[in-house]
Amino acid sequence: MNIIEISIENIWTVKITFNLLLIILTIILVIFLDKIWKWLKNKTKSLNEITIDEIELGIGSNSKVKLKYDSRDRQIAYKLWVELSTRKIGLEFEKGYDVISEVYDSWYEFFKIARELLKEIPVEKIQDDKETSLVEISIQILNKCIRPHLTKWQAKYRKWYENELEKNKDKQISPQEIQKEYEYYDEMVEDILNVNKKIKEYSKILYSIAVKG
Repeated sequence: MNIIEISIENIWTVKITFNLLLIILTIILVIFLDKIWKWLKNKTKSLNEITIDEIELGIGSNSKVKLKYDSRDRQIAYKLWVELSTRKIGLEFEKGYDVISEVYDSWYEFFKIARELLKEIPVEKIQDDKETSLVEISIQILNKCIRPHLTKWQAKYRKWYENELEKNKDKQISPQEIQKEYEYYDEMVEDILNVNKKIKEYSKILYSIAVKG
């Protein structure tokens, strides 16, 4: 059974017959397949997206950012998540035990590692997804989460701390005791704890990207 049948009855007559039922069924099938394709496309797209609330993350205004990712992003996200999960940067600061200078060293090391890992993502992908790529979000976290604190506190604190270590080198005073004598200790530690909260949220996002799909 054909949709169109053409027959020649004589030298002057050509007969064309349309099968209306088959035409209708074909149109319905095409529409159905098109809808299935669009649904699958949107479903796949949604599986490769994460919506981030910037205000909850503490890096921006009350707005949401949709982060797109692929298999390469998942690999990068996993490596970054491991770094955050196994270094001091990913742990909440404990006043009685942690040494602030060591915390800053951990943050600095993460900066270097993150930059190297993000370099693995092709420039074409950055250009295609400028506002929603893992690179863009990661840079926002580094520059809006960690860097502001380091810019405000690290240099002047380290200078003070090194002087205090030198002055107390012959005394039995622990680094934890020395750092508490810093004039702005409470304010600085409160800021460190705020950074900790943001980093924890960042770590959750990285983990979600790494294991999703």
